[in-house]
Amino acid sequence: MPEPMENLWPPFGLTVTCGPVTLTPVRDSDLPSLVALAQSGIHARTEMPFGFPWTLGSTDEVRLRLMQYHWAQRAAMEPAPWTLETTVRFNDEIVGCQSISTRDYLITRTGETGSWLGEKHHGQGIGTLMRQTIAAFMFDHLKAAEVTSAAFTDNPASLAVSRKVGYQDNGVDRLKRRDGEVALNKKLVLTAESLSRPRLLFVGRGLIGRL
Repeated sequence: MPEPMENLWPPFGLTVTCGPVTLTPVRDSDLPSLVALAQSGIHARTEMPFGFPWTLGSTDEVRLRLMQYHWAQRAAMEPAPWTLETTVRFNDEIVGCQSISTRDYLITRTGETGSWLGEKHHGQGIGTLMRQTIAAFMFDHLKAAEVTSAAFTDNPASLAVSRKVGYQDNGVDRLKRRDGEVALNKKLVLTAESLSRPRLLFVGRGLIGRL
């Protein structure tokens, strides 16, 4: 009998649950739903919340960028530098992605969160809960010293989520965003002490020790 995928690729054995939110590493079987969600819209056309504007262009371009990105992150995962991209489900419906990215984690104990949520799911508290969930996982299971994040200053919704979760201001960067455009990127930092924990049952299980 062939070995299960969780044995061949240990991150696939991870499940993190907090109330109605579940995070699991992105599998190929998740990609059609994630592509459809991204193509249906993540943000207003006049906005750009991402440092790399991957949501611009045709639906085919968005599909290709999303799929190539997830395959590339999985292929590049190593013990020192890694990005864990998870599919977010809310009441079993795929609603977006939540990631944690780090370099030299066993030394720095620091990871950077990133996320996106389908536009039709905005304003329901899902973005806050999925960020609380990944942060609690990092502190409770992977013994993080801090978790960082960032958002452009013209992205008040993301900054509001960060405040709810407990992130503190940590400086501002000037970054290129779209062609010929500079944007101010507010850096944020979170500790276990400042984390505003969700009032829901939090469970992390799977092959955590092998990440």
